[in-house]
Amino acid sequence: MKLSLKAVLLPLLCGVAVSAYAADRVFTSYASAKPVLDQAGDALPAELRNTNEAKWNAWSRRQDKAIRARLRQGDLDSMANLLLYGTSFTKQPRIRVEALTEASKAGILRARVDDLVAGLRSPGDNERLGFLNRLLRSHGIDPSDPGETGVFIYDNLRRVIQEMAIFSRRSEDAKRLTQPDGTPDPAAIFNWRAGLLQDRGVSLDTSIFPNFSIEQTLRDLKDRGVLREGQVTRVAVIGPGLDFSDKNEASSYDYYPQQTLQPFALYDTLLRLGLARGNALSMSIFDISSRVIDHIQHARERASSNAPANTGYVIQLPREVQEGNRWPSDLVAYWRSLGDRVGAEVAALRPPPIFQPINGVEGLETRAIRIRPDVVLHCEPVDLNIVLERINLGEVDRFDLIVGTNIFIYYDAFERSLALENAGAMLKHGGLLLTNDRLPEIPGGSMREAGLTQVRSTRDAVGWYQKR
Repeated sequence: MKLSLKAVLLPLLCGVAVSAYAADRVFTSYASAKPVLDQAGDALPAELRNTNEAKWNAWSRRQDKAIRARLRQGDLDSMANLLLYGTSFTKQPRIRVEALTEASKAGILRARVDDLVAGLRSPGDNERLGFLNRLLRSHGIDPSDPGETGVFIYDNLRRVIQEMAIFSRRSEDAKRLTQPDGTPDPAAIFNWRAGLLQDRGVSLDTSIFPNFSIEQTLRDLKDRGVLREGQVTRVAVIGPGLDFSDKNEASSYDYYPQQTLQPFALYDTLLRLGLARGNALSMSIFDISSRVIDHIQHARERASSNAPANTGYVIQLPREVQEGNRWPSDLVAYWRSLGDRVGAEVAALRPPPIFQPINGVEGLETRAIRIRPDVVLHCEPVDLNIVLERINLGEVDRFDLIVGTNIFIYYDAFERSLALENAGAMLKHGGLLLTNDRLPEIPGGSMREAGLTQVRSTRDAVGWYQKR
């Protein structure tokens, strides 16, 4: 793909995220999808049996809209997480899901709902509450009506708890996936979790843990000689997420502004391991969420040379250090070094009192990193549905590495096969896709599963899929 001088320089000169790929983004053609269609077997959707080009084109566009619509359901899931774990709108104790009944009897749940209703009615400068205010209105709920809003919040929480109960029953299977010494088996879990959330909303929530898994995997690939120093110049991240309110109580915080972590964590890792050179690395960020795209665009605008002095992108890195939530030493070491190649430490935001030490028991340890403007400007957001879209690239412009964690868990086997082939179309020969979800490869396809890195500290495993 040939880029004009303007397309290359404009984002760097003014900080505006003008995608150089917009004109080259296309839906997967019928010819490109046919190998997957032919091999899908029972996984093939009923609408695509005995298909032709016209049927495929119509289905892929309907499915694209359906996938994007799942973001709204994921946002409602995040609202339930905020209700239980949020601290920016209430002084009530956080509620663990397993303690929900007791919290309800004690009046804590009701108090949290009342506080959230009040916050949604007058969100002020709280960006999470402002977003949820607009989300409720899109569902026909008037946040100024406390009765209507409260009923909606309770009903939404009830739905999420019911879905979590189903998920919990499925998770019982994972507890039996152990190694001979009785510890969890990351490789078995890698296979088990594939497509686990295919019938739930697509959530943007994220945390530090998958980034640690990716660093461990890239270190493993370097040690094995699969990747060499300075090899990575073009990298893409699929669905990096936005830190809204995670499902996991131990990593769910809303006392700091929303942030995206994975692009900068990956950039940092590639420099730390010597797999990339800072002035030669460019990163594309693929997402279907306008919230993520807009968030990164605004970060690039603030990082431009025209922005006020000292304006930058700051990531907050809290970690819980209470007894029972101790991190393994290698994960702590990663947390302490994260960001040192892409920015500098700054004063972290102070957590609210609920996280402060009580009776000598520690609450949160915090760090914050201001990402350098040049790093932010090297990260370009692109609206792209990896299941059904790709970017037409010449070999020289293709990616050396694509990373997607906790993304493919939302898709069935057929969709995951399509995504794998779309990733392959954008990779250089020998290029790698790293993911912690198994993707079904097809005979004769462009991608093959080349290996697996087990990350015991996070009970995770990351598969390497390589362009043939």
